[in-house]
Amino acid sequence: MTTTAKILAFAGSARKESWNKKLIRIAVSGAQSAGAEVTLLDLADYPMPLYDGDIEAGDGLPDNAIELRALFGGHDGLLIATPEYNSSISPLLKNVIDWVSRPTPDEPALKYFTGKTAGLVAVSPGALGGLRGLVHVRQILSNINVLVIPQQVAVPSAGGAFDEAGALADPARQAAVEGVGATLAEVTARVR
Repeated sequence: MTTTAKILAFAGSARKESWNKKLIRIAVSGAQSAGAEVTLLDLADYPMPLYDGDIEAGDGLPDNAIELRALFGGHDGLLIATPEYNSSISPLLKNVIDWVSRPTPDEPALKYFTGKTAGLVAVSPGALGGLRGLVHVRQILSNINVLVIPQQVAVPSAGGAFDEAGALADPARQAAVEGVGATLAEVTARVR
């Protein structure tokens, strides 16, 4: 029996013209071509304060963290395009992970991450294409019980990487990014 994978896709950037927002759309097309049901969201629509235990203790989870938890809970896999900031992940992406992972007394720890799958892609102006950031995202997600597929793509030289239509100028890289989405869809459908 084949099961349709439900994948939540987003870029770890709030910038309107983010290269990683362009890249995630390419990965999403690969996941959809492989039969996944994909929800693409923009983290700019979910502003939250930086995680602070005093805010959590005094006010509880921010409304947008609660909304994101519901979205994470309704999906089997995560498809993430991550910018690289100073050889690591963006503060926005880390903040989302921190708020969504917060335990509550009536739920098991890491409820919104445990058992999920994830696929990772990145694009950066540098020569490594965000590879160092991908290492950190993989480590974080693996430590919170997410199965991260081995396949990933880091696209260098972001300023010239895309054509006017938003596709990658290099057809091999375009196929590789679509391949991450497709592989995530296939793996997620199998492990559901």
